[in-house]
Amino acid sequence: MLYNSAQQKALFEQSKNLLQEGVSDNKTKAEQQLEQLCEAIIYHEWRYYVLDQPVLSDYEYDCLFQMLKDIESAYPDLISADSPTQRVSTDLTEDFPTVEHLTPTLSLENSYNQDDLADFDKRIRKLLNLGDGPELPYCVEPKFDGGTIVLLYENDKLVRGATRGNGVMGDEITANIKAINSIPLHAAFSKYGIAKVELRGEALIRKDLFEKVNSQRLKNGEQLFANPRNAATGGLRVKDPKQVKERALDAFVYQVGYAVDADGNSVLTKFETHNDLIRMLEVLGFKVPKLEEEMAVCPNIGKVADFCANWQDSRDSYSYEIDGMVVKLNNLALQDKLGYTSHHPRWAIAYKFAAKQATTKLLNVEYQVGRTGAVTPVAKLDPIELAGVTISSVSLHNADLIRDKDIRIGDTVLVERAGDVIPYIVKAMEELRDGNETPIVFPTHCPVCESELERPEGEAVWRCVSPACEAQILERLKHFVSKDAMDIDGFGSAYIDKFYQEGLLKNIADIYRLDFDKIEKFEGFGKRSVEKLKKAIEASKQNPIYRLIYALGIRYVGETNSKIFAAAVENVKDLKNWSLEQLMMLREIGPKVAQALFDTFALPDTLELILELEALGVNTNRLDSELPKAEGSGVLSGKTFLFTGTLTEMTRDEAEGMVEEHGGKILSGVSKNLNYLVAGEKAGSKLEKAQKLGIPVLTEAEFLEMLI
Repeated sequence: MLYNSAQQKALFEQSKNLLQEGVSDNKTKAEQQLEQLCEAIIYHEWRYYVLDQPVLSDYEYDCLFQMLKDIESAYPDLISADSPTQRVSTDLTEDFPTVEHLTPTLSLENSYNQDDLADFDKRIRKLLNLGDGPELPYCVEPKFDGGTIVLLYENDKLVRGATRGNGVMGDEITANIKAINSIPLHAAFSKYGIAKVELRGEALIRKDLFEKVNSQRLKNGEQLFANPRNAATGGLRVKDPKQVKERALDAFVYQVGYAVDADGNSVLTKFETHNDLIRMLEVLGFKVPKLEEEMAVCPNIGKVADFCANWQDSRDSYSYEIDGMVVKLNNLALQDKLGYTSHHPRWAIAYKFAAKQATTKLLNVEYQVGRTGAVTPVAKLDPIELAGVTISSVSLHNADLIRDKDIRIGDTVLVERAGDVIPYIVKAMEELRDGNETPIVFPTHCPVCESELERPEGEAVWRCVSPACEAQILERLKHFVSKDAMDIDGFGSAYIDKFYQEGLLKNIADIYRLDFDKIEKFEGFGKRSVEKLKKAIEASKQNPIYRLIYALGIRYVGETNSKIFAAAVENVKDLKNWSLEQLMMLREIGPKVAQALFDTFALPDTLELILELEALGVNTNRLDSELPKAEGSGVLSGKTFLFTGTLTEMTRDEAEGMVEEHGGKILSGVSKNLNYLVAGEKAGSKLEKAQKLGIPVLTEAEFLEMLI
């Protein structure tokens, strides 16, 4: 099955149009949609399963498939034998011999919320004639985002490995399967009376290794993988098993599909539950989801929903990509009674997480100038909904990234929300180009002040170096008043822009000599709001000096480093007298940070600003509270901490203050010098790195217990 570029472009546009239309309630129109859906789904299955180069996100494909099911449900007479709903998808290729599975390897029905899970439970009860009777226990385990594999063992030896294929037949890839270290070549099934067994699992790649694979492909000028699944499934089909080793493929086994004794009699009846089978596999040395950590046996569907919700919140801290959870009726006898449809088992369902990826059009590129003069290209997108948020702008970071990924205006791009927070462009869909796309030309001059841009040696960022650049002035002002800097409550970006336009605010010192009588006359300002702002500005004068150091906006100097510098001097002005070597002798201060601070305080303008602020009443003397605790004092003395994720019992500042108050130290990143990582909700890459280094991870409650 091959499609030329014009056909691929047409089918992609057809898919997007169908997603926008939704299912028609007119039978004639629905019939037309059904025909288009079948055509589009077959195309996307070919790109996904055969080429490993999807041009739609998983969620968008699922939506198309659900539309097809909805039409066929409303108009059963329109269902054809070759409809995608009447068979499983295929990943068969001509590159490998095909083999027949002992039992069909089917797809799963999808659910997206707790109501869907409740409906699933009701359907099972109805099919089993249970009514509102006893609760049904379920197994819940991660839905790994990799490539399905089917393993055959005879007389305790691995004799065959295959892909899922079309569910009945798969590609035989035994040599590549044997190159995956987590798959045993020998397993003592005979201890359980099993002579022949077929297992189902998932080949996948750890997220950190996926990043390395894509980095190498970028260096080699090869097409990037859209996600870890593509990296894993592509690795299964390489011709040389050594390449499987190089990609460090891994594999989880999650199902026993077939098991017989030496006489050919099924031995599955000896096991009561699905969990019993998984625990047997664990004993035999297979990599399986760990009970209670990755997998749970839930007494009812309500507990299933809770477990799924918890995993959705924490999936980004997991070492492997998962796109949902799989819910299976735990009792094997009841599974057998329920049986299968032509597409999926009736006793299992996939709970899909909110989409992390989607495709959209890149409409234009705008350029933003930051407080340090860095010029950042920002992609303007045709708005898309992604993980509950509408995305219309995505940073392209720098000119090198645009060049390396060959992103062009007019491209269809794959967008992902990293950690469900920061959106970024994974890649451009080169196959969908029609010749109207235009290369992105990075500017040579500042888009705000038109000064010529410079790119310092060894950096990827182009910068405007003009001190008079209006964009930089505004960004420095906004940073100075921000929460982590001088923390002037209520002094937001809108106020900065307004006061600047009105000529009241041209530099940082002007913050402390604002004409409040004039401000009170501006539209939208009243006596009360002006008085509140005045009090907040006045209160900021008494801030500890680490806030002032951080508020200066020195490149590379964060809040933690600012506290270290503040503790080392009696007055902010003293930093002018420190040599580069002295600065680098301070704990946790590296050469890049030291150089940035040294260069800033070598500028006459810096000392002039500090003297001006001092004259306006801003504190420049170190407070006693900023002095480091004496060695041996406090219950956390000698211990280092770092906080990540969202804290619920306290703010990040409060937590760090508690550490320092009790003699501990705050580090700026995860390293071997870190004693404890305190992880709140939705902890991300720092948690993953700490786990790999074996650093103890505390909950908020465990951290607070240490202070007692």
